[in-house]
Amino acid sequence: MIRIIHSISELQKWSMDQKKQGKTVGLVPTMGFLHAGHLSLIDAARAGGADSVVVSVFVNPTQFGPTEDFDQYPRDFEHDRRLCEERGADVIFAPAVSDMYAAPVTCWVEETEISKGLCGRTRPIHFRGVATVVTKLFNAALPDLAVFGQKDAQQAAVIKRMVRDLNFPVRIIVAPIVREEDGLALSSRNKYLSKDEHDRALSISRSLFAAKKALESGIRKDALAETGIIRKALEEAGGVVDYVEVLDPDSMMPLTDGSVRPALFAVAVRFGSTRLIDNLRVERA
Repeated sequence: MIRIIHSISELQKWSMDQKKQGKTVGLVPTMGFLHAGHLSLIDAARAGGADSVVVSVFVNPTQFGPTEDFDQYPRDFEHDRRLCEERGADVIFAPAVSDMYAAPVTCWVEETEISKGLCGRTRPIHFRGVATVVTKLFNAALPDLAVFGQKDAQQAAVIKRMVRDLNFPVRIIVAPIVREEDGLALSSRNKYLSKDEHDRALSISRSLFAAKKALESGIRKDALAETGIIRKALEEAGGVVDYVEVLDPDSMMPLTDGSVRPALFAVAVRFGSTRLIDNLRVERA
């Protein structure tokens, strides 16, 4: 039976006991309401060498802006517990907000380069909250490795930079995007979509994969020009575009030369009230 831990000190003790037994500890940070994408992160932790896997289930208030959906964010702990147990996780860490953030909070962790573009432009406190809570989770779980999803490409890049710059002894694994059968990237927020919005949101993956095919086949060569084609497809489907950008996949900095490969297309767009993100890497033709 899976173990449920709420206390930071209890999780630290559990992790240290695992290490005394020679076991490698893997961490899968989540905000709960788990789906197949999250479960693939548990698999990636095992494949990456974790003998014991901790899944954190914590809706982190500090990464939500004042007008965002913290209160409405979907929660179903029993559902999460059952899926984690079926997938073979060892521990669920489900702390209280008051334990993670003792008031008043006056210390923060902030990455100052990668976090400023893309989602950081319209969500200015988001990545400070992400970096801070991940630091707290690292200190609680004491993992040897941690797994993040490629769907949140900017987040993964911020965490990798934080680990490098602050010398965390944690190996970061970035697992591939998991998609619904129709191509929509899995997200806990997909439940907000009406059927019509869901159908129109398929324009995201369709336009991304069309750009990838055109560039890798040599039909078209300029990745920068493809951003306009993607944007048009999203707007024609009724989406309100936040950004469509092409980036260096390692630095996450915008490309100025559309012939450079590899490249990463990144998209954020709203259908109805739901903001969705996706990305896709393009290799050489």
